[in-house]
Amino acid sequence: MRPEDLQRVRPGFHDAALGSQAVFRRALQALSLPGRPVDLPAVATLPATGKGAAALLLLALLDSDCTLWLSPSLADSDAAAWLRFHTGCRRVFEPGEARFLWLAEGDAWPALDAMPAGSDEYPDQSATCVMEVPSLQGEPLWRLQGPGIPGEQALCAQGLPADFAAQWAANHAAFPRGVDLFLATGTQVLGLPRSTRVAMTTAMEA
Repeated sequence: MRPEDLQRVRPGFHDAALGSQAVFRRALQALSLPGRPVDLPAVATLPATGKGAAALLLLALLDSDCTLWLSPSLADSDAAAWLRFHTGCRRVFEPGEARFLWLAEGDAWPALDAMPAGSDEYPDQSATCVMEVPSLQGEPLWRLQGPGIPGEQALCAQGLPADFAAQWAANHAAFPRGVDLFLATGTQVLGLPRSTRVAMTTAMEA
């Protein structure tokens, strides 16, 4: 890391152990209740670039054994230096080499099938993608079914690609392989584990 990068790195967790544990618990809650937004606690000083919940989530999940891919808006930002400094993660430049991916709102996102999906023997060797979205509120656009969902759960996330349902169907069909996805705003995250089925609402289908 360049000296000029170090000079602009902001502090991380206010309390490293307690902050990381608090965010990690919320991340598990988001994955165990797919489609339901979860508030993240204000337990860290965040970088200026990127949405706060995405940065906070990755700060808790990454360590020195992790590889991270950043979308163009984040690649040379203070957020990149901040994560590298506080977690020791290694940045990679191809989505297929990353265990974690952070996609900024407005950046084109790589296809899910371009990300590591693990194998039948080692499904844990797959990628986790953190994708920023403008909102997790509003008109329900998708229907979710699967473990952790009694009946159906509406997904109201805005800003997903037009072919999201088709991409996710292929990702789900590969189970136990596949990518796990977090959608993030400034203060909330929403989990979509690979075990979740996604379908468009009737209004979208019409």
